[in-house]
Amino acid sequence: MGAVIALDTLFNGGRVWKGRPAAPPASVHPTGLAALDAVLPSGGWPESALSEILMATEGVGELQLVLPTLARLSAAGERIVLVAPPYTPYAHAWHNAGVDLRQLAVIQAEERDALWAAEQCLRSGSCGAVLCWPRKADDRALRRLQVAAETGQTLAFAWRALGEAVNASPAALRLAIEARPAQVRVLKCRGGLAHPAPIALAGH
Repeated sequence: MGAVIALDTLFNGGRVWKGRPAAPPASVHPTGLAALDAVLPSGGWPESALSEILMATEGVGELQLVLPTLARLSAAGERIVLVAPPYTPYAHAWHNAGVDLRQLAVIQAEERDALWAAEQCLRSGSCGAVLCWPRKADDRALRRLQVAAETGQTLAFAWRALGEAVNASPAALRLAIEARPAQVRVLKCRGGLAHPAPIALAGH
């Protein structure tokens, strides 16, 4: 009992530092989907961090979530780099989404080189956003991308298979996109609890 009283005295007297989770800084990069921004701790994409977007299959509108951000970045003169995209970007669609194609760069790389290329682009600090589609990436490889994003103060986006959701990830944000119905789920978000309810993508 005496030990409990002694501890209370220390805590209440301010002699022991009590850590409190720091709120993440407000993002200057809203996703463009207001309902999603409303449930993210920073109000948008986490700054200087890796965001992982998981999908059951490609071609379900997975780029819709990032195009508004990429349009803003490119309009501000920031370089957007796509590392080994699974399909050749359709320039007309990107242009219609407001992306300045002069700021868009595509790096073709084999799987073994793609993660390295993405990491170098992130570390350089010369890009506004780096997008990649790693098919084989363990926790260590993803952690390198996260650290590189922090180092270069760059937004990093990685699209991966939905089956990867069962594996832990160092990404600051993990989203899952479902096709039918078109919706997005927050699986993990640094600085807050994941919002359990799906968010509709219809009309986005």
